[in-house]
Amino acid sequence: MTSPRKILVTSALPYANGSIHLGHLVEYLQTDIWVRFQKMCGHNCTYLCADDAHGTPIMLRAQQEGISPETLIGRIRAEHEADFADFQIEFDNYHSTHSEENQFLANHIYTQLRDAGHISRRTIKQAYDEEAGMFLPDRFVKGDCPKCGASDQYGDSCEACGATYSPAELKNAVSAISGSAPVERESEHYFFKLADFEPMLKQWTQGEHMQPEIANKLQEWFEAGLQEWDISRDAPYWGFEIPDASGKYFYVWLDAPIGYIASCKHHCDKNGLDYQDFWKPDSDVELYHFIGKDIAYFHTLFWPAMLEGAGFRKPDAVFCHGFLTVDGKKMSKSRGTFIKARTYLDHLNPEYLRYYFAAKLSSGIDDIDLNLEDFAQRVNSDLVGKLVNIASRCAGFIKKRHQNQLCELIDNPELLADFIAAAPKLAQQYEAREFGKTMRDIMALADRANQYIDEKKPWIMAKDDTLGQKVHDVCSMGINLFRILIGYLKPVLPVLAQKAELFLNIEPLSWEQLSTPLIDHKINKFKPLMTRIDLEKIEAMMQQTQGELEQEHALKLSNSPKKTTTALDKEPLAAEISFDDFAKLDLRIARIDKAKHVKGADKLLQLTLNLDGATKNVFAGIKSAYQPEELEGRLTVMVANLAPRKMRFGLSEGMVLAAGPGGDELFILQPDSGAKPGMKVK
Repeated sequence: MTSPRKILVTSALPYANGSIHLGHLVEYLQTDIWVRFQKMCGHNCTYLCADDAHGTPIMLRAQQEGISPETLIGRIRAEHEADFADFQIEFDNYHSTHSEENQFLANHIYTQLRDAGHISRRTIKQAYDEEAGMFLPDRFVKGDCPKCGASDQYGDSCEACGATYSPAELKNAVSAISGSAPVERESEHYFFKLADFEPMLKQWTQGEHMQPEIANKLQEWFEAGLQEWDISRDAPYWGFEIPDASGKYFYVWLDAPIGYIASCKHHCDKNGLDYQDFWKPDSDVELYHFIGKDIAYFHTLFWPAMLEGAGFRKPDAVFCHGFLTVDGKKMSKSRGTFIKARTYLDHLNPEYLRYYFAAKLSSGIDDIDLNLEDFAQRVNSDLVGKLVNIASRCAGFIKKRHQNQLCELIDNPELLADFIAAAPKLAQQYEAREFGKTMRDIMALADRANQYIDEKKPWIMAKDDTLGQKVHDVCSMGINLFRILIGYLKPVLPVLAQKAELFLNIEPLSWEQLSTPLIDHKINKFKPLMTRIDLEKIEAMMQQTQGELEQEHALKLSNSPKKTTTALDKEPLAAEISFDDFAKLDLRIARIDKAKHVKGADKLLQLTLNLDGATKNVFAGIKSAYQPEELEGRLTVMVANLAPRKMRFGLSEGMVLAAGPGGDELFILQPDSGAKPGMKVK
């Protein structure tokens, strides 16, 4: 037997400005399953996390609620920890980035980088809200896109056309805080010289430290040249003040990943350990980060460079996962599919979701879909109809005829051997995060167990008194097969496993124990281990979600600094144009023949538009609101005579028309029935 491994595992830190939702849970459940497997194998595996508790959004929300930021982050942290606990996500330590440990470590890492010459200073221009008295992050400036004119766009990029720019380039720019027009002011900022670590990063990112898709994506950063990273923010700002710069604060993304080390230090201080044993360059502890693909570059460029520059070890691997869709579409507040963890818990067993996500997860970065109909069918079929059914079919005969005592022999040694022989492959798949394959293989074994019972038919044999021993043998065999299956599923279904262990009258199962069957062993009375999903509970969950989103929207409107009484208050009219200007537009009905994602683009979809035989290729900034498959075959309206524009992804030969505030609340124009492709809009 090999000696136990020493492993340190983290998940990305949830932001202390809102509730945990089902999209977040993809990551924490993936990590928890992996950690539980390692512990079940006897390894010394420590799982750490913390709330990400700094930044402008938290400061502003606290102001809106009339409370201190400390009060807000304390309340949100309690909510987060309760949600995680109820989903059986078991951290060895859960902390906060607003902590003494994190401030100490942020200061230490910064001074190490500064003293080694990796920090620079220079004056930059930024948007400033004179009414609010603060510099504005790019996302807190909104206005009209300088490229295409789309309204209500963020200060760094346009969701309509995909253009990137600075807040100063926005037209009709306003502060998202006060609604006033921002001005430009100069301020000295502090920068981390990322390019100092380019040789190390090029080598490290091409090793086995991340998935190939992530490593390939990072090549774009190297091709463009690694730029200095702005790590400072001006007061007022909720965070840690930079030690040698009064009125300057660490940018939240500087101290957030340091929270991993801070949570480790907090854990070690409580348990008489030295955190440096985990983080020194020659540490014998394996270190793994589980994160979403949207924050990969922070963890695979900035973070390893910071660690290298400050004398700490780098992670052995950064495991990225994809996003969650619901019924094939992005989680969306406008569609009522933005489901909070607590809302789910109000209606459904958390282990249903643990199993369903496990059945969907792989080692890749593809998105996974929560199809609510498939969710109910798979849980009811696999967990209730196959797994639990094995125990319920066999336990009654053993209780009634043999006082809950299992027999002294194995009825089918070959079948038992096959079940035990599956362990190495399943362990390898768990290790590789191929949970979907693992669940399929386990359920294939469950099918074999049920087939064995169906063929033996103990309910028929029980009618013949001369076959009493055979009934005992078959049902004891069924219980042993059930025990192995429960053991294989224990990382995914810890509560069900605990109930099964009580029923089986055994100590908590380890991976190694699964090869030893229960012989002449007394079990306890069987009680139902899991019930089927009630579809009405899913409907109730969705109705509650819709109600919560409506309340949230109403609250947001009431706190808005801008008038919201009419559409024109929210979306002021642009400058007047003449009829002759308008007449130049050739608006046409177009059918969307094809729609697909654009590799490397966060907001664009590529559309092939049909105008009665003629085709146009258009890049449209509607990815946040639509999946490609739901667009194909639909009619829409396009500007057909717009001059072609060369984009990074290809030539765009027009523009589709859409309305809405942006984000996932965006709606392409769709003509009534009877319209045909190529028809002119008058």
